[in-house]
Amino acid sequence: MSGENLSLFLAAAFIIAAIPGPGIFYVAARTLSGGRNAGIASTLGTAVGGLVHVVAGGLGVSAIILASAQLFTGLKLAGALYLVWLGIRTFREAGRLSLDRVDAGGAEHAFRDGVLVEALNPKTAAFFLAFIPQFLEPTATSPALQFMMLGLISVALNTCADVVVVAMASRARATLARRPRLFQRLRQGSGIFIAGLGLSLALVRRPATS
Repeated sequence: MSGENLSLFLAAAFIIAAIPGPGIFYVAARTLSGGRNAGIASTLGTAVGGLVHVVAGGLGVSAIILASAQLFTGLKLAGALYLVWLGIRTFREAGRLSLDRVDAGGAEHAFRDGVLVEALNPKTAAFFLAFIPQFLEPTATSPALQFMMLGLISVALNTCADVVVVAMASRARATLARRPRLFQRLRQGSGIFIAGLGLSLALVRRPATS
């Protein structure tokens, strides 16, 4: 890749990573609900899920899925249903789990949930396929390798932004945790928000194909 193309990509990817989106709000909700460890685990999970799309995009799998209405709808509904279930579970557990139990047992589940939520999100696949090819060098060798490299950089920048959000949400949670009733309402609100993300994902339309 030329230095100019790489510089343009880095600038654009940095701006996109810094703009609050569903991924940042999801990580913030998991941190407020489960604590810093759950937030970090969610961040690592969504990073792994993002890498799934990067590899799939480089190999052309994502393009095939987005070109098929049935495959796109199936992936979309699976991700939406999982988020709604996750939100309902978080809401129901809000009144039963103590703060210590949430912090101790949430990280492993948060990592798994993060991987599944991101890997089952067709919006991520659509973003990578629409954004990254603009910066590829068609005459250079291995466009697939270029795609994966730029995708890895994009995922790394998004992860850094998520870590900052986790730190901020963790501080807010530590303050609110001194008020148990308010903390319970906060966890319930996080559950509602996560379920709402699932419902919004269910309404995503398949990108138009030429």
